[in-house]
Parts: sequence; C-alpha cells; structure tokens
Amino acid sequence: MPSNMKAVGFKRHLSLEDEESLFDFEMPIPKATGHDLLVKIEAIAVNPIDVSVRLNGSGEYEKPKILGWDACGTVVATGEQVGLFGEDDLVFYAGAFDRSGSNAEYQLVDERLVGHAPQGMDIADIAAMPLTSLTAWEALFEKMRLSIDKPSENKGKTLLVINGAGGVGSVATQLAHLAGLNVIATASRSETIAWTKDHGADQTINHRQPMPSQLYELGYENIDYILGLSDIDGHFKEMAEMIRPNGRIVSITGNKKPLDMGLLKPKSVEFMWEWMYTKSYYQLPEMITQHESLEKIARLLEQKKIKSTANKIIDGINAENLKAAHAMIETNSSIGKIVLCR
Repeated sequence: MPSNMKAVGFKRHLSLEDEESLFDFEMPIPKATGHDLLVKIEAIAVNPIDVSVRLNGSGEYEKPKILGWDACGTVVATGEQVGLFGEDDLVFYAGAFDRSGSNAEYQLVDERLVGHAPQGMDIADIAAMPLTSLTAWEALFEKMRLSIDKPSENKGKTLLVINGAGGVGSVATQLAHLAGLNVIATASRSETIAWTKDHGADQTINHRQPMPSQLYELGYENIDYILGLSDIDGHFKEMAEMIRPNGRIVSITGNKKPLDMGLLKPKSVEFMWEWMYTKSYYQLPEMITQHESLEKIARLLEQKKIKSTANKIIDGINAENLKAAHAMIETNSSIGKIVLCR
C-alpha cells in the first residue's frame, strides 16, 4: 500500500465559480485503530448535504476538509477492536458527519456504521444507497414506528412523501410500499412523476400547487403519516392541515423561521426530526443499529425488493467531476442520486 493518497477538499466556503471551491490534493493514508476500518474507495455518491457544508460556514481550515459520505469500497485494514468485518470485504456506508469524508482514495469509518455490500450489483448502484436508505429507514421504522416485517399492520394506512423524486424520497417510497402502506409522493414534472411511480409511489400530487385540495380530489380527508423532505417552512401549514388526528410527521429539512407547533396541538400530532448522523455524532450506544439496518437494506437489494436510485454516473473521482455533481444538485431539480466511480 502506498504512503499517500489522492483526495478532493476545500479550505474556504466558496461558490463553484472559484477554483478553490474544491481542489485535488494529496495527504498521508490514515491508519485504522479501534473500531475503524480503512476502506479503499471504489465509488461515492453526492448528496445535498455535501453542497450545504461546502457553501455554509466562515473562516478558513488549516488543512483541506474532505467532503463525502456515501461510499462503496473494499476493507484493506482493520483496527484492533474490529469484529464485524475483515480485509477484502466489500462494504457500503454513509459514515459520520464529523469525520473526514469519502472524496478520497482511502477513508476511515467506524465498523458500527458499515454494512456488507449487497452481492450481484454494480459498484455505482451500491454507492447510491447508504445515506438515503438509512435516513428513510430511520424515519419510517424508528421515528414513525412502522413495521416493515408486518405489512398487514399497515394496510389501509397512507404515507405522503414530500419530494418523492429526491434521493431519500426515492428510497422511502419503495420501503413504505414494501411495508404495506399506500404511498403518495409529490412531484411537479413529468419526469419526476414517472420516477416516483417507478420507485414505489401509488399516486402523486404536485407540491407546487395547494396539496390539501389535491388529496381531497384523490379521495383523502387526511393522511396517517407525512415525511417532509423539502421546504418545511413553505409546507408546514399544509402538513398540519393534511395530517390526521394522532398522526405522525417526520422532517429531515431544517426550518429557517419558527414553526407554529400550535397547529398540531388540536390533533395531538407527533412531530419529529430525522438526522441520520445523530447516532455517530453523539457516539450513542445505538450506533450499531446503522450496521444492522444496512445489512437488512443489502438483503432487500439482493432480493430485488427495492432497487438502487442511482440516476447519473460519472467516471472519475476528482475535483472537476465533483464540481459538476455539486452543480447538478444546486439546480434543485436532480432526480435520484449522482454517483462517481473510480
């Protein structure tokens, strides 16, 4: 193994027009200790969080900050406390928010956040899945307390996914459909409508038009569960109107202005945030559940009960290609996931 590796990083929070917004550089390959795996990266996916972290902040980092969370690669070394994986295992994961990312040739990742990669799939299709799958899984089966193993319990219940064609939405619609729910996804273009229906949505409505009236036209007075994946400020009032009494709402997008929680009180609605990195960021004992969830997701992919959401594949992991991927996400119109392969 060489002593140095190539990586892509940034020191200042800049727009893509600036050459230094993302740049190629070299650094020493880190050493695996404790529960860490050293993974040789084969493919990565780019998410909105990559763009958000790159743009938002101030000051300058002493060393380049490496972005990237979704990854698929091969374990080349293990720490002394590792017990779940061995060298040469093909793995996939979304990693931790506060550690060096996957936009590099090698990466350290805690084994408790890693799953064995599904067999019989292309590397690119695998790399598209970890972050969004974990987010959707935790939102549906931990926060909303739905059961994927007992679809009959969810018969007659309905989930509304706001932004069904995005990365998380594309997985959530599939998992919810598999769990026996009737799934309504929002989409505003012909291509996003087709994508969501191809990824588990039973019906669609347009989030750029009043949603309650559209639901009523479809025959729904209210919705059992709502998964908010876009613009909670703009949609919160509608969400409060659409949710049924004692329903549950989960959001992954932060608010920029105060939310009127009083709108939910008369209906006794549960509202929860989902941030996939909470367990690793606070080193919670339940970190291991991300390993367990990824193992289950891998089996579902192998069995073709769900499918990859990779939609755009770029050859080569470097600053130029990552800038192109970031630019696509900044349009707020990308569908599925953007994947870069080595």
